Amino acid sequence: MNNVNDLSGATVEQAKIKQATSFERKGLLNGLSSGLLFGLNSALLALAISLFLFSDEPNAYALPLVFAGFNDFLAAIWLIIYNAYQGRLKEILRSLRLFPGKMTCLAALMGGPIAQGAYLLGIAFAGPTYAVPISALCPVVGALLSAVFLKEKITQRVWAGMGICVVGAIVISYTPPAGNVENFYLGIICAAIAALGWGLEGVLSAFGGSVLDPKVTITIRDITSGLTFFLIVMPLVNGLGVFQQVFQSPKTLAVLALAALVAAVSFLQWYNANSMCGVAKGMALNSTYVMWGIIFSAVVSQDFSAITSTVIIGALLITFGAIMVSVNPLSFFKKEAA
Repeated sequence: MNNVNDLSGATVEQAKIKQATSFERKGLLNGLSSGLLFGLNSALLALAISLFLFSDEPNAYALPLVFAGFNDFLAAIWLIIYNAYQGRLKEILRSLRLFPGKMTCLAALMGGPIAQGAYLLGIAFAGPTYAVPISALCPVVGALLSAVFLKEKITQRVWAGMGICVVGAIVISYTPPAGNVENFYLGIICAAIAALGWGLEGVLSAFGGSVLDPKVTITIRDITSGLTFFLIVMPLVNGLGVFQQVFQSPKTLAVLALAALVAAVSFLQWYNANSMCGVAKGMALNSTYVMWGIIFSAVVSQDFSAITSTVIIGALLITFGAIMVSVNPLSFFKKEAA
């Protein structure tokens, strides 16, 4: 009788392990797809900026910041439609009144107007091939901030990963692209600010993401970010003219809407990955947008000249370093014991 019970218990335990392994693999696929889609989003935003025809020359900051606002606000609309279909609108309004919801709004300010705005400024000034990899230093920033504010210990593996990321960033930014690229290093600085903003967002969103439904959290994030862009940032940079002219360019608006849809799905996939295989692995897999961003940008623009050997080496170093910062790479190939 005991043998039968032992066999039955072993069978149940094996079934649980198999189910957990399958669940985690789905999470890993979500993480990979989130990185791929965010890389595509970057390329589409760069394309939208290149397609935009303006009657009055905007200042250097207005165009990227207005487009960043469109990206987050339109992504919020896509997410609201999705949540309405799923019956979560009341939950979104209820969550906004809670402390985790307020922390999510604060995180949105770091990740939206600051990080997303700086990210598009970096793409506009330095080009996506150079700005995208630098912005992917956000896991390094997140690890440092977690050590300061969340008192998380930085292991030797994390220090090694951060060092590899720094080397990769130096490799990419040391030599500007061929030709006279105005404000190249300003673009590199903006991309670094984006990494700082996203790192801060990750730490702050930990307070909200652990309590609220991730689908609700990301919707609150994009609503807050989009409204802040349009109500505060756009007037500050005299972007009203750009905002009005976007509606006069159907092709630009269509590309922006597509980019926002891709961004919305990417964020949903990322948050799903965080809940299914852990935040560390989710962040590590999402950081592969470095490679996808470079590839998609070259394909969309039909310009492969910017993909030099130094860019490839630097992007690979940053990607591998970001993975090391977030998680032991060997853990992707084994299931930790419960």
